[in-house]
Amino acid sequence: MIGTLCRHLDRFRRDRRGAVLVEMTLITPLMLILSAGVFEFGNLIHEKLLMEAGLSDASRFAARCNSQLYTQAGLTIDCADIAANIAVFGNAAGTGSARVSGWQKADVTVTIAAPASCHDAVVASVTKYRSTTAQVCIVRAAGSLAYSGVGMLAFIGIGPITLNGFHEERLIRF
Repeated sequence: MIGTLCRHLDRFRRDRRGAVLVEMTLITPLMLILSAGVFEFGNLIHEKLLMEAGLSDASRFAARCNSQLYTQAGLTIDCADIAANIAVFGNAAGTGSARVSGWQKADVTVTIAAPASCHDAVVASVTKYRSTTAQVCIVRAAGSLAYSGVGMLAFIGIGPITLNGFHEERLIRF
């Protein structure tokens, strides 16, 4: 009886047919978690890049927008408001869906030529900005976005993430 049991155990020990099933059972949860994490991180980076592209577009528009020119022609426009529309929606009218789901116009701040945004072109004999004027004014578009994600970060215990970004351009006066 013991001899038969030893032969069966020895044959079971040398049999490799079930090894793949055991290995796959051990590796599958780890690979699923790793794949979901890569997807979540890729989604986070994608939303951050879309947000930064919108802020870049907004600051470029605001740097070239001249509300004084339009006011003299009898039109009144708000360059900062239009720039915020461009940042969030990708168009001046502010119609359509947002570049990033959940991003709203209230999350974007466009500052055009505020007194604090003008800097000396040359400081202590060091040229900070190449300019024909003594001061260079900056347009700044800043925004934030509460990242909602697909839930993988919440699953592993990481709290809500807020994405922040900004872009600055030199103000161009006409």
